[in-house]
Amino acid sequence: MHPKTDPTIWILTDGKAGDELQCLGVAERLGVVPERRHVAPRKPFAWLMPRGPIDPREAPDRPGSPIRPPFPDIAIASGRRAVAYLRAVKKASNGRTFTVFLKDPRTGAGTADLIWVSEHDRLRGENILVTTTSPHRLTQDKLAAARHAPPAPIAALAAPRVAVLIGGDSRHHRFTPADTERLASQLDALAASGARLMGSPSRRTPPALSAAVAAAFARHGGWWWDGKGDNPYLALLANADAVVVTADSTNMLGEAAATGVPILVFEPTGGHAKISALIGSLTRQGAVHPFRGQLDGGRYPPIDSTPIIADAIREGWLRHRATLGLPGS
Repeated sequence: MHPKTDPTIWILTDGKAGDELQCLGVAERLGVVPERRHVAPRKPFAWLMPRGPIDPREAPDRPGSPIRPPFPDIAIASGRRAVAYLRAVKKASNGRTFTVFLKDPRTGAGTADLIWVSEHDRLRGENILVTTTSPHRLTQDKLAAARHAPPAPIAALAAPRVAVLIGGDSRHHRFTPADTERLASQLDALAASGARLMGSPSRRTPPALSAAVAAAFARHGGWWWDGKGDNPYLALLANADAVVVTADSTNMLGEAAATGVPILVFEPTGGHAKISALIGSLTRQGAVHPFRGQLDGGRYPPIDSTPIIADAIREGWLRHRATLGLPGS
C-alpha cells in the first residue's frame, strides 16, 4: 500500500474477540500489521457508551492511555465501547487520523470518516459502505494452503466432505431438545446418503448439543473435533464440498460464503430480522440453502466482503491525505 510507506494502523476495541477479529481481517488485507489498543472504561462511563464521554483515566494525555500518541494514520474501531474513543482520537490528532468504524455505531454517520455496515443495517450515507457479509481473516491463499495440507483425520475422509459448524444459544436463538434431536436426525440422513461428516463445536455450543452431534458423527465414521490440539476451523472450511452452519452466527455464515461451496443452514428456535436478512441475501446469490438432511445447491463465486472494505479504506485514506496536503499524496 502506498504512497511512499504503509500506513500505521490502530485496532481499537474493548477486546471482544468478534469485534477485534473483524478489524484484524481488514487491516491484514491492507497488508499492515496493526497495533491493538483495548479500551476499558469504568462505570459510569461504560454505561454511557456509545455516546461517551470517554473515561478520563484513558484520555490521550494520561499515562497508560489506550489512545496515547503518537496517533496512527488509520484507526479501525468496532464495538459499542470504542465509539467515543474513536472520536477522541480524531479530535486529539487534529483530524490527521483517518477513522473507520465497523458495524453501526448507533451514533450516526458522523461517527467516523468511513463506516462499514451489513445490508441488514439501516444506516446509510455518503461515507457508509454496505456489503452482504462481515469482514473476516480468511483469505483464498489461506484456504488454498489448508486445502493442500489437510489434517490427517480430514484427509482420511472420502468426498463429498461436509463441514458441520455448530454454534449455540445466543440472545436470539436457543437450541431446544427438539432442535438437537432434529439436527442429529438430519445429520444421520446426510451421512446415510454418502456424505462424510467433519466438524467442530464453538465456545457457545451447549454440552448436550455437542454430544448429540458427536454421536451422529460416530455412527457414520465422521470426525468431530474433541477440542484437543489446534482448532481445525480453517481446515474444515477449506476441505469441504458443502458446509452445514447453524443460523445463530452471522460470522460463520460469512466465512462459509468465502469458500464458494453450498451452505446448508440449520435454524434453531428463535431468530432475528438481521440474520434472516443475511440468509435471504445469500440465498438470492445462490450460496445458502435450508438444511434438509441432504446435499443441495452447487458452487458459486466466493463471496468475500473483506477486500472490498479494505479497498474502500485505502482509497478513503489516500483522499484524506490529499485533502490534508500530506507528502506523497
